[in-house]
Amino acid sequence: MAQLNYNHLRYFWMIAHEGGLARAAERLHVAPSALSVQLQKLERQLGHALFERVGKRLRLTEAGRVALDYADTVFQTGEALLNTLRGRADLDRKVLRVGAIPTLSRNFQLQFLQPLVGREDVELVVRSGSLRELLQDLEAQVIDVVLANSPAPRDARSALRSRLLDEEPMSIVGKPGLRPFQFPEDLRNVPILLPSEGGEVRSAFDRLVDLAGIRPIIMAEVDDMAMLRLLARERQACALVPPIVVRDELKSGVLVELHRIEALAERFYAILQDRRFPNPLLAPLLPA
Repeated sequence: MAQLNYNHLRYFWMIAHEGGLARAAERLHVAPSALSVQLQKLERQLGHALFERVGKRLRLTEAGRVALDYADTVFQTGEALLNTLRGRADLDRKVLRVGAIPTLSRNFQLQFLQPLVGREDVELVVRSGSLRELLQDLEAQVIDVVLANSPAPRDARSALRSRLLDEEPMSIVGKPGLRPFQFPEDLRNVPILLPSEGGEVRSAFDRLVDLAGIRPIIMAEVDDMAMLRLLARERQACALVPPIVVRDELKSGVLVELHRIEALAERFYAILQDRRFPNPLLAPLLPA
């Protein structure tokens, strides 16, 4: 292969960051047609299309996303060289972009990312959004992985794959004064904080108490686990949560586990897209 033309790479890098040929050409003070020709030369040399046209916009292909990551590294390294020689040392940093649904335990997210936390050569970008929005970003290669408590919808044509990371039995937790606690009978008298309706865990819990002939006193329904954790700490009520959500409170004794429901489990998934060039930072985070 001929030596890489770094002028062509810079043109591609500018197009990707400016969002199109016209704006990049304006920044570079060249004609859009000339810029397009240079981009085509780079694509021929690499053997891959770097952009695909979606309507009037250019969107990076998977190869384009990989090329952009390398181009970022190349030009950041050049900037780091200048900073070093000017007495302002910089670091070559790699980026992992993670999407997480808002209902997912923050403790679990931190546990998943722990192998990379504190590494000076890694930048972690964590975005929150609905599962639908995050899966769209995953397919557009804006993010590298989605963390969720349900798998991706099944579709034979989809390139999305769900990996089960962990599952944890749900618990009824509350303040120490609520002991002793008989499940499910005491739900007739003790208010409970529940995840919002619609999720797998909530639906399974509703079926469980219905079969027992219990109509629980619902104090609140919350779809944010961080808020559910705060309410459990502040209210004289029990709460249905995975223990990892209130791990610190259980350890300190602020909350206690009143009952563990072995038949009811929260599952944690990593949703990935089949890619020819997956982000190498994912490897230490996923089970073999």
